[in-house]
Amino acid sequence: MIRKILLPAICLLLFYGFWVSPDFKEISAGVAIFLFGMLFLEEGFRAFTGGLLEQILFKTTNKLWKSIGFGIVTTTIMQSSSLVSVITISFLSAELIALASGIGIIFGANIGTTTGAWLIAGFGLKVKISAYAMPMLVVGIILVFQKSNALKGMGYILAGLGFLFLGIHHMKEGFEAFRSTIDLTEFAIAGYPGLFIFTGLGVFATVVMQSSHATLVLIITALAANQITYENALALAIGANIGTTITAILGSLSSNYMGKRLAAAHLIFNVVTGLIAIAFIYQIMEAVESTAAFVGIADDDWTLKLAIFHTIFNVIGVGVMSPFVNKLVGFLERAMPAPKVDLVEPKYLNDSVMGFPETLLEAVRNETLHLYDNAFEIMAHGINLHRSQILSDEELETMINNDREILDIDLDDVYERKVKSLYAEILDFISRAQTTIPSSFSTQLFDLRQANRQIVLCVKSIKHMRKNVTAYMVSDNDYIRKEYNELRIQISAVMRELHVLRQQEPEDRDVLDLDNYKVEIERDSSVVDGSLDALIREEKVTSIMGTSLMNDHGYARNLVWNLTDVGKVLYGTHDSVEKEIEDLIGLDEIDVEDILSAERQES
Repeated sequence: MIRKILLPAICLLLFYGFWVSPDFKEISAGVAIFLFGMLFLEEGFRAFTGGLLEQILFKTTNKLWKSIGFGIVTTTIMQSSSLVSVITISFLSAELIALASGIGIIFGANIGTTTGAWLIAGFGLKVKISAYAMPMLVVGIILVFQKSNALKGMGYILAGLGFLFLGIHHMKEGFEAFRSTIDLTEFAIAGYPGLFIFTGLGVFATVVMQSSHATLVLIITALAANQITYENALALAIGANIGTTITAILGSLSSNYMGKRLAAAHLIFNVVTGLIAIAFIYQIMEAVESTAAFVGIADDDWTLKLAIFHTIFNVIGVGVMSPFVNKLVGFLERAMPAPKVDLVEPKYLNDSVMGFPETLLEAVRNETLHLYDNAFEIMAHGINLHRSQILSDEELETMINNDREILDIDLDDVYERKVKSLYAEILDFISRAQTTIPSSFSTQLFDLRQANRQIVLCVKSIKHMRKNVTAYMVSDNDYIRKEYNELRIQISAVMRELHVLRQQEPEDRDVLDLDNYKVEIERDSSVVDGSLDALIREEKVTSIMGTSLMNDHGYARNLVWNLTDVGKVLYGTHDSVEKEIEDLIGLDEIDVEDILSAERQES
């Protein structure tokens, strides 16, 4: 309702301003061009987030100081704390980084965003930057139309910088002309009332424009044209800092509870920092004067002093809040607890990861593991074993041969609630992701899709086997009981091995060892080696039992092969070249048959 009223009201105010003053039109056009440049910059940097930025984030967020450093560096380079915030929310939503690391990045982004004020105050207002804007725009737009993603990304970045420079130029010219018709300093308000009023105006301007950078440019150009007082400019800068949290809040709307926690942390940090700046405004102003004098900034260079102020109060905020990060994390976890949802709900998939290929793949991989965990329960209970039995260190053969406990489970109900519905959600997400993900990542996404399908096929194999396994594992016929226990052992062995691989560090995993289970289920089978025929001839098992065993061996064989392939996708290398080598070395059906034939010839 508020949005429906706010947008028309803003448009009406703008049209009134255009009608009253041509200079207001130039200022507004400058702001619009600047914001358009910000969109181009973000689009350009997104072209490079499919690898380098995300790889760096993986390695530089394990400590708070590293997270803060990452936030400073990336925001300085990209000049967009909004993009850094959105990327961080997507990583956090996919549970690739901890909440404390995400908060550290936000802290750093607040410091990094101050570099924009320095560039504008120190360079943008002292050089005719419109002269640089035109060549950047021309070259940038030419590159945008190239097929190469790298060239296209560079084109967006160059064009974005060109639009930024052009926007600053128009705002500067507009305020210079504005000064001859009206003096906005007449509306200046001194003291704390002015601080609170202009802080509120800064918040409002940033919420409307969705960019603290744009608000700062507006403040600095107005201050350079003597249209606002230095003290009121400081208050507007504080408000811009608080208002920029709206981007993180909007970015968290499509994320899960982890993204919402980060947005709340961002809001708390910026509000606390703003309140500290207002409470100690005059002490910070003295620090600004001392710093300006020390580095040789002129007494009347108010724009550079504003940049100093912006940096000092953000650094103070980080210094004050950093010791309390763990307490902030604890507060947010209590205030915004993880939702108690049924396991069928996706835990990692959300639209905030779209546009960040490596993050998207990790989110799908984690959701595939979630599906496997649900399927694990069905597979274990389907062969009448507890999860703890399979994951223990107890020798499988002894444990299973001595186990005759029948577990009461409704496989159809659990399958519908915990596997089928989640599988549908994953397929829907992957289908939507395929239209946005670069071709270089599509093979991995396809492999994950196939792994999800194979997990479901494993569950269906267990459902087919369940009746006979339950009947024959407690049978008085030692021979058929032994055969079915052997199938339970082979299935459990693969499931235990996948658990071991999951616990290992990626560099220690050898997924090619999984092929041994393919060989074993083909080799150690009474169906394959002919011993089942002998059991039937000798009437040690009935023909009905033999028929059931043949069918169930086929299900078990498919289950083992599918599980080994799932393990290779989830725990194998992500490098395309190494993956190709793994696939080349891995065993297919022909290779397994050749191994068994060679063994038979030797024997």
